[in-house]
Amino acid sequence: MKLPELKPATLLRRYQRFLADIVWPEGSPDADQITVHTPNTGSMRQCAVPGSRVMVSDSGNDKRKYRWTLELIEVNGHWVDINTQRSNKVVAEALALGTIKGLENFKVTPEQKLGDSRIDFLLEKDGRRLWLEVKNVTLMGSEVCACFPDAVTERGRRHLQELMAAVVQGDRAVILFLIQRAEAQLFSPAGDIDPAYADQLRDALEAGVEVYACQTETTPETTRIVRILPVVV
Repeated sequence: MKLPELKPATLLRRYQRFLADIVWPEGSPDADQITVHTPNTGSMRQCAVPGSRVMVSDSGNDKRKYRWTLELIEVNGHWVDINTQRSNKVVAEALALGTIKGLENFKVTPEQKLGDSRIDFLLEKDGRRLWLEVKNVTLMGSEVCACFPDAVTERGRRHLQELMAAVVQGDRAVILFLIQRAEAQLFSPAGDIDPAYADQLRDALEAGVEVYACQTETTPETTRIVRILPVVV
């Protein structure tokens, strides 16, 4: 999908979850340093490194407290999309284009209630339902393995339980990990960070929940799903 117009800067620090300080390139007519909104609730470990090159977007709204938004961070020479508010849009576009093998030609409805949770997508085809939950992945557990989560997530574990219950009811259920790291060659749960989530993911897989790891390719202009990676749980 096409990204908003982005402007380069350098990250000084990320703090209070939703805030980051950046500095504009030398010689820029803008103020030297500003605070920007960070649309990511995770720890952003490995990504929120002071001194990293970043890309930010301008809302154009002077009434917004933080007019600019942190969008991309360069990690190991690759752009990483840290905007979790865009993850579902990237997946929705791929579903519409039929680029995710096994998830083609469904009627797609976003944000549907399942049990006590809201699941990102309900897919329907030939009278059958498929529940699809998306998780944004920016963490590498090794040089080749992308991992989730980057912090303990009770909400994520609850989503897996809801998907397991949907399978018991006769529906299909998919947890889709959107891999934002270009160097990743496979995906595995981050059991060292959240062992309860890793155990729950293994239980979900045994219960019939399907696991997809879809890797993106991101530039300052676009981000899109380009391949499916192996999953090791």
